[in-house]
Amino acid sequence: MRTLLITGPGGSGRTTVAAATAHAAARAGVRTLLLGTDRTDTLGAVLGAPVGPEPSEAAPRLTVRRLDADEDFRTDLAALQDRASSALDLLGASRLDPEELTPLPGAGELALLRALRDAALPGTHDLLVVDLPPVPRALDLLALPEELRRYLRRLLPPERQAARALRPVLGRLAGVPLPAEWLYETAARLDLQLAAAETVLADRGTAVRLVAEPGPAGADAVRTATLGLALRGLRTDVLVATRVLPEGAEDSWLAGPVAQQRKALAEWRETHDVRPVAHLGRDPRGADDLAALAVPGADTGPSAAEGPSAVEWPVTDSLADDGVLVWHIPLPGARREELDLIRRGDELVVTAGPFRRTVPLPSALRRCTVDGAALREGELRIRFRPDPRLWPRTG
Repeated sequence: MRTLLITGPGGSGRTTVAAATAHAAARAGVRTLLLGTDRTDTLGAVLGAPVGPEPSEAAPRLTVRRLDADEDFRTDLAALQDRASSALDLLGASRLDPEELTPLPGAGELALLRALRDAALPGTHDLLVVDLPPVPRALDLLALPEELRRYLRRLLPPERQAARALRPVLGRLAGVPLPAEWLYETAARLDLQLAAAETVLADRGTAVRLVAEPGPAGADAVRTATLGLALRGLRTDVLVATRVLPEGAEDSWLAGPVAQQRKALAEWRETHDVRPVAHLGRDPRGADDLAALAVPGADTGPSAAEGPSAVEWPVTDSLADDGVLVWHIPLPGARREELDLIRRGDELVVTAGPFRRTVPLPSALRRCTVDGAALREGELRIRFRPDPRLWPRTG
């Protein structure tokens, strides 16, 4: 199954492009599921018919639904209360009724990760199109599975579960109570769910489609989004340039905006596969308007699965020439003054602009020391020199 995640700056028309992309795929005979993530029914406004939490058919071979984060949160918390019932009873705590629950910040993100995991299971659809939130929130959401799994492994290491029989003794020796078994079981269950969502994001059939209106604000948003996606190792699909004005308007008041758009499009084409979408002169609504946009569909054939599962970060061997190994990290749009690196044991903390990611070092680099780094042609090249104490001797 192919998964296409669509995002862009607020007001760029990303929801319209998501709906038009799904419509184009369905017209081409692809069984498509379109998933909306906004709390309000923005998809329904574009499609011309309400979209709710239950799947409905918007067109032949096109199923649509909108996340209901409120209901998902109530279900999750009720399940958590059931699993922790003995601890709650011991503390004399009263349970929360589903009717009094309101979602906490982050509930929508977790609901979307679950929907990604469930929708990508083998079933009745060939393509999943997701209307993600605007760029800043979308990038945070795409980072969530990896980051939460890393936190869980640090706070509740799975290997400690093997000592469950010794836990009471260890607790008395340490003088503090150790985490109960249900906590480890909950962490393991959450880790499994996050791993499934992370697998969907890393799958070779998953890509992110950027949407932006050509202009200064759109150019800044695209540069930021491209950098954030690259740091996460996520593949991009195409860049859809929305609301493109017609050429030949040099003698009207549109001359300035047309020239501005032309300049932005020329710059984007140097680094992206740009697909312009014409301005209809009105807000698109309904199947006919979506078809008139001529938004590119999604490739669901064999070629869609031929590429790498994620952006590759190769290590090249320059031991013979320079005595170092070089780790190549593509960071298009990065600026030298916005980069920072911190080595923490077998991990490297990479900061690029407003984004930060902690990544495990490849096995060969764990026996090396950092010897320097340079940013060249949109690629961060980190040099590692073998540590004589850890590197195998030859000869």
